[in-house]
Amino acid sequence: MKDYIEERAVSIADYIIETNATVRQAAKKFSVSKSTVHKDVADRLPHINPSLASQVRHVLDVNKSERHIRGGMATREKYQHLMQECNKVPNM
Repeated sequence: MKDYIEERAVSIADYIIETNATVRQAAKKFSVSKSTVHKDVADRLPHINPSLASQVRHVLDVNKSERHIRGGMATREKYQHLMQECNKVPNM
């Protein structure tokens, strides 16, 4: 494995642990795809640093268990915003 891939995997893992980031947030931060982040932390990291990999796995498992809650909150905020826009009466 190339050195830069190992460094990227460890950097992504550190970022996820420090910020409790999701795979999507980590991908955006490091300008790589979600599948690359997942491959780095799920497949490559256990060979590089098993203890770091288990910490990342814990954070990602928590994020996965909370995913449906975050999605519901985003939908709620979307419709609250739309309702506020509809309730505004234009000045005449």
